Amino acid sequence: MDWQDRGIVLHVRPHGESSAIVEVLSAAHGRHAGLVRGAKSKRMRGVLQPGNLIEVHWRARLSEHLGAFVLELVEARAAVIFDDALALDGLGAACAMACLCLPERERFAGIYAAFEVLTSCMHERALWPALYVRWEAGILRELGYGLQLERCAATGQSDHLTHVSPRTGRAVSAAAAQPYVDKLLTLPAFLHDGAAPLQDGDIGAGLTLTGYFLERRLLWPLNRTLPDARARMTERLLDAGLL
Repeated sequence: MDWQDRGIVLHVRPHGESSAIVEVLSAAHGRHAGLVRGAKSKRMRGVLQPGNLIEVHWRARLSEHLGAFVLELVEARAAVIFDDALALDGLGAACAMACLCLPERERFAGIYAAFEVLTSCMHERALWPALYVRWEAGILRELGYGLQLERCAATGQSDHLTHVSPRTGRAVSAAAAQPYVDKLLTLPAFLHDGAAPLQDGDIGAGLTLTGYFLERRLLWPLNRTLPDARARMTERLLDAGLL
């Protein structure tokens, strides 16, 4: 059994004296793990950085085996943000969320495409936090837990949508939300309107919204919680005045 694909390094775990078990998110084969021999060599240490874009060759005797990876670097994305602690925390959070939320060996073309865009933009501080929030919303959508943000659940109108029901995940307009505003989640405009400019507080509201539904719909039924890496990213964004 073998295949070749393009992917992004998610996680590296030492194995034995010189090898590592590496998780990648690949375009056609989803989240996939494999053994990399010689992982501690100088050359491979530069390749096996989370966020790096790579060519992947996987081979195993049987499809259910762990198998072995041969990896070739395409783009060293981690090196570009080496001196940017905020971007490194964002990249770490994205990789941790992919490892935690995505079923192993299942293809999610939309999630991979958005993840490749996100990791390519981590050096652009004004851009990547909003892309990250959209990527988390995409995970919910691709896994069948998508939020319904097109129309108000109460009135059916498609404009002035300001909140989301924590029970149904459906949008609520400003007028319909007024009596229940303290019980609803804030909906930042950029999540349902691609042309809407980013406003103060939008990133924080977006992270609260996606985090709420990721935990309750996806993670809690599996006895999991949001990873520490995401909390560190959120704290760093707060310190930078970007929430």
